Amino acid sequence: MSFDLLVIGDANPDVVVGSVDQPILFGQRERLVPHGSLVLGGSASIMACGVARLGLRVAFAGRVGDDPAGDFVRTSLSDRGVNVDALAVDPVSPTPLTTILTSGDDRAILTSPGCLPATAAEDVPPSLIRSVRHVHAGSFYLMPRLAAGLAGIFKEAKAAKATTSLDPNDDPAGKWDRTVLDRVLRFTDYFLPNASEALALTGHHDVEAAAGILARRGPLAVVKNGADGALAHNGSTVVTAPAVKVDTVDAVGAGDSFDAGWVAAVLNGSKLDRALAIAAACGSLSTRGAGGTATQPSWDEAIRSVTA
Repeated sequence: MSFDLLVIGDANPDVVVGSVDQPILFGQRERLVPHGSLVLGGSASIMACGVARLGLRVAFAGRVGDDPAGDFVRTSLSDRGVNVDALAVDPVSPTPLTTILTSGDDRAILTSPGCLPATAAEDVPPSLIRSVRHVHAGSFYLMPRLAAGLAGIFKEAKAAKATTSLDPNDDPAGKWDRTVLDRVLRFTDYFLPNASEALALTGHHDVEAAAGILARRGPLAVVKNGADGALAHNGSTVVTAPAVKVDTVDAVGAGDSFDAGWVAAVLNGSKLDRALAIAAACGSLSTRGAGGTATQPSWDEAIRSVTA
């Protein structure tokens, strides 16, 4: 196989600034913050970089615009070892752009979607789907055309004996519609929401119960729970793993680095409890620097943090 993993989804520059005192003031008031950086963003692209950093062969499929922001994304992915041959250039819409305001361990995210709504299943080469060990998709609710065709992509991957995973990320509309999602979950091996997303998708107020509800829709539910670590639920049994204590700079992309750790661990043959611990370590270690990719761990570093 040419690649271990195909990642499908969003890729954009992030401008990360903070820490910002709340509330945010308008009225043309200028305020100074201690840190600011231009970094690679997008849930799927951060996850792809994390898996490449962990030593796997990764290809990326999605869209960027024909603009300097798109060039930045393409170069940033390539420099981190991610193949971008299937990263299409949209002839009309610009590259998405995101500004992230950090405040302690919280953040506000402002995204101009650009070409994200145009991203579709047709952008993903079928030959690539059939040639990898695993297919991962991110930011389900940001790309409705891709979401509509994702069940077909995952079904094709499963027919080729690949495993699949999905991180829904946030729904900016706040609707959390499950009609299309439930069709995709039929062909999803690992569903990777964070705790807030799991609660929103189930209407439940308990994270473990919400994970159980999601697991009974088909996949193994692997839920990220911030400083409380993570849990995995197969519909009847729960496994937990703690977060790794680090000096946190910001938590941008921590969930995506968790996803990277989970997929890399599973593909490397780790059992469930070990894979969950490695994933939690990868998410924690990624928070040591600004942005989502600067401090993503290597495989050896992740393993050392689990065994320490």
